[in-house]
Amino acid sequence: MKDTFISEKKGHMTLFEAHKGGEYTIRGLYVEEAVTRRLQALGLNEGTTVTVLNRKRQGALIIQVRGTRLALGRHLSSNIEVKEKEQGVCQ
Repeated sequence: MKDTFISEKKGHMTLFEAHKGGEYTIRGLYVEEAVTRRLQALGLNEGTTVTVLNRKRQGALIIQVRGTRLALGRHLSSNIEVKEKEQGVCQ
């Protein structure tokens, strides 16, 4: 099992550190390979935009990804690297 990933790059953070209502872009998944494959099957791929809908007391996050709501525990969300989505940039 890999250790918790903490990014030192400016603007990068873990999904666990994300704020309610914020939009973020997935930068990397740093969990066991089988879990990574399952998250990718659910739409959590590098470059995908996610929105944090809610935070629960015990550390769980409710996110929206590609029109689907997912609940992620602290272990998973603290091992997903994200970057705040830039506002006003046309792609």
